[in-house]
Order: sequence, then structure tokens, then C-alpha cells
Amino acid sequence: MAISDAWLKANNGKPRSTREEKSDRDGFGVRVTPKGKITFQLRFRYDGRPCRLDLGTYPLMSLKDARAETQRLRSQLEQGHDPRVVKQLEKQAILQADSVESLFRQWYEAYCKGNKKGHHEILRSFEIHVFPRVGKLPAGKVTLHEWLALLEGQAKARPGIAERILVNAKQMLKWGVKRRLIPSHPLSEINAKEDLQIKKIVGSRSLSDDEIKLVWKAMEQSRMATKNKIFLKLCLIYGCRNSELRLSEKSHFDFAKKIWTVPTENHKLGKASGKPLLRPITPDIEALIKQAVALSAEGKFLFTNSGTTKPMGAGAPLQLPYNIMQWLRRHEKYEMQHWSVHDLRKTARTNFSTLTEPHIAEIMLGHKLPGSWQVYDQYDYLSEQKDAYSAWWQRLIALTL
Repeated sequence: MAISDAWLKANNGKPRSTREEKSDRDGFGVRVTPKGKITFQLRFRYDGRPCRLDLGTYPLMSLKDARAETQRLRSQLEQGHDPRVVKQLEKQAILQADSVESLFRQWYEAYCKGNKKGHHEILRSFEIHVFPRVGKLPAGKVTLHEWLALLEGQAKARPGIAERILVNAKQMLKWGVKRRLIPSHPLSEINAKEDLQIKKIVGSRSLSDDEIKLVWKAMEQSRMATKNKIFLKLCLIYGCRNSELRLSEKSHFDFAKKIWTVPTENHKLGKASGKPLLRPITPDIEALIKQAVALSAEGKFLFTNSGTTKPMGAGAPLQLPYNIMQWLRRHEKYEMQHWSVHDLRKTARTNFSTLTEPHIAEIMLGHKLPGSWQVYDQYDYLSEQKDAYSAWWQRLIALTL
């Protein structure tokens, strides 16, 4: 007689004198203990031997689900698989499944650290915004709905952080799928602009001549640490990425040859080009660099965190423009429009356009030349760069007198 829901309800939890078994069909049946606990089971033969496998207990597993599980496992049996081994492997897969945090840290060590300049910021964003919410969940079980709930909340308050998390989560999940660590990639079709409503606005902030004069005055007269004043001046003069200066070592500055070499690992295009950036050191710039050397710690880096020999941290320059604007507000009664250290790079590039040829200006910024130009033109343009930097220095001095 077939097992029914009515029979299960009538016998569940009902004590009896002995253990009982009731068969259905296809090897499916139930086992009832003296205390009335009902366990679904599958009886089958494997390699000529009789076997039994427990499927689950009633009512935590329904009769419908137990029948479906029976058919699934019998299908595996037909293909030559032992249902007991199938279940054990499935259990092990669950127990050993990588969590979101585990998958991220594997991807971070294997790919992110070696390929992304801002890997520290990526790690920090995940530690603050992702791990507390889904870090302990199995990476392969986190649904699109759960990812979007996390991302959409961030997009409203911190669109930049949300986009960083999305870009890197997509790369992490893709990496995991390729290595069979997770079965699928739920974020593959999610786009920051369309799905999170994040719109990128290209910054156009470049300091005017009057603003340059005021910023220079603040650098000269404020109580800002001298090393930070020199750091900002060199960012403005060279138009370099602040990371190139933060990570620079004293040995990178050759005062005999008058060249600052930015190694491949310290600039954005280094890995793709395989070439360092070469920038000339003019006499006026040399004086600033040597002053920074004299102020630096005993270590190898030109700019260090206070009291250490470690290079200046990525967050250290972020506060400097604010300090300048505060000084101008207090001492000059001037409310300056917000600007960042990166805007000094734009300011330099804008002025370079009036002092030299466009391709020289691009080389000064560490940009690649277009098309085949970058392949066939291997000239370093150091002499031309030197002339442009000298002219830019003279303009700065004229503006700040």
C-alpha cells in the first residue's frame, strides 16, 4: 500500500513497541522508530549488494520532496553511481564551499594584488561594506537579489564605492566560475549606469591663475608640514600622479644625470608598456627634491608617514587640499571651490598646452602616445620636457610673486 500524507500525519510521533518499516515502490519507503520518528529511506542494490540510504525525516522533508529525491538518486544509480556516494559528495561540497570572503581573498592574492594599483582600497571597501553583510555566506549561494540589495544601498550614499564593489565583485565571481569554485556568476549582466543609476561625471576642475597664486601663498605661509608643502608643489610642477610621488624612492632621483625615473610598478601604464617614466630634474625642481631628501626619514622613500620609514599612505594627500582651503578661508576670507590633489595634475596639463607641443605634454603626464606612434617613436623627449618644465616653473614664479 502506497504511503500517503494522511498515513504520515497519523503515525508521526506516535509511540509503538517495535521499529516498523513501510514500503512504497521503487525501493522508496519509511522507517518508524518506537518513539514515532519517521525517516524516509531508499533501498537499492549496488554491485550486487543490498543497500539502504536515509533521505530525510518527516515532517522536515515532505512526502513530495522525498519521492522526488528518490527519483533523482535512482537516475544516478542507473548511470552507475552509488547514491550513498552521490549524497556524501554533495554534503562535502556544501561543507567545503567557499564563502564570499574566502573567494575574495583567493582572488585578491592571485590576481588583484598583482594587477591593480589601488588594491588596498579595493580590499578596504570589501572589508567595510561587503564582508559584514554577505562575507560568511557561500559565494555560490548569494543571489542576484542579495547582491543588488547591497549595491543599491551603497549607490545612493556612495556611488563611487558602489561602482568599485560592483566592478571587482564581477571580476571575482568570473574568476571563481572559471576555476569551478562557484557554479554561476549572478552579476554578469549588471551594469553600474543602467542598473545602479551611477553616472560618471568627468572632472573638469583646473585651478585658475588667481587660484594658483592663492594656493601657493597658503603653501608658503601656512603651518602645514614642510614635506607636505613640497609634495603639493611637486605634484603641481610635474603634473604627476600623486602615487608616483608617494611611492618614489630616493634612489629614483639621479642628480648627476638630472633624471627622475618612475619604475614600471609605480605608474599606471607600467605593466602594459614595460617601461619606466623618465622625467627631467631642472635646477629649481632639484632644490625642492633635495629639501625633501633632507626632511625624509632614514628609509629609502622620499615621502614617508610621520615617524616611520614607510611610504606616505594613499590617504595622506587627501586632506592636504582641505587644509589649504581652510587656511584661505581663515586668513584670506576666500571661499575656494573644492579641488583635489588630482586637480593639480589637470592644472599642470592645461598649462603645458600653452608651453609645448601636445605630444610632449602627454609624455610629461605619463600618458601613452596614440596608435602606432607609441610603437615606433622610442625617443624620450627629455630635452623638450626640460624646456617645458622650466617654462612652467617660470610661469609659477611670475604668478606667485
